[in-house]
Amino acid sequence: MDISETILIIDDEVQIRRLLEITLSSNGFKITEAATGKEGLIAAATNNPALIILDLGLPDADGTDILKKLREWYQKPIIILSVRNSEEDIVSSLDNGANDYLSKPFRTRELLARIRVALRHNQGEEDNPVMVFGSLAIHLPNHTAKKNDILLKLTSTEFSLLALLARHSGRVLTHQSILKEIWGYGYIGQTQYLRVFVAQLRKKIEDNPARPELLITESGIGYRFHE
Repeated sequence: MDISETILIIDDEVQIRRLLEITLSSNGFKITEAATGKEGLIAAATNNPALIILDLGLPDADGTDILKKLREWYQKPIIILSVRNSEEDIVSSLDNGANDYLSKPFRTRELLARIRVALRHNQGEEDNPVMVFGSLAIHLPNHTAKKNDILLKLTSTEFSLLALLARHSGRVLTHQSILKEIWGYGYIGQTQYLRVFVAQLRKKIEDNPARPELLITESGIGYRFHE
């Protein structure tokens, strides 16, 4: 990881900012901070950080509104770190452009892992034409996938679903975002339809579909493709 990478922390809790500063600095990152939404927007524009950690409970604005404003121009990873842990808040944040969501209190090792995943994808690894996950290899240009070097018989929709999840491996994709991307706006809300295709895909890519290790369910939210 490039030691020069800067992470912006937008959080009004001094204790949280200190904890994050110590943790991230000791892992090679430069840190810049903001205690309000307005300060955060200015800091993001001024410093062009490699990643932003954003709290939802800010004193001058709702973090979701700040997220939306950032996503009007900021394309790099944003991780939500908030005491809010309702399904509605998580889904709303992910649908509005957050790359990931952690609830407070949080484990620092997990946060560091999520940061590393987000930064790797932003550096372009997701554009690799061949993605390998253990015994599974996905060849994007040819629209093919192999498991243990054996070509999988995937329908066009199954491959599109697999490729979408794999390109965003490590990141939770909501039911709505997947349905919109693969099937279009008319299918938003058809989560049972998505479950059927996920079950079919698991039968082809998992060693044990009943205990998936690649295509992980995030209950009530969506799916995460495990790296």
